[in-house]
Amino acid sequence: MKTIIHVNQHVLRRNRNNNERNPVITCKTYKENKYGSEVIILGQDGLEAAKIVYSPDKPLSCGARVWIETQNKVEVL
Repeated sequence: MKTIIHVNQHVLRRNRNNNERNPVITCKTYKENKYGSEVIILGQDGLEAAKIVYSPDKPLSCGARVWIETQNKVEVL
């Protein structure tokens, strides 16, 4: 089943401006929408392939509040 993972910029900005902590990551399928602050993407072997993190209280040194982490090889096109 196809899943689209989306970062909701409106919620991200509202959280920053109003000091809120609402989930900013949306996982959409044809059946439902699920909201969260962390999403784990599993590989075909069932193990964690990547993780999307929303961390407004501990952003990266560059200031990013949402990022993707993986231990896998990454190819940039």
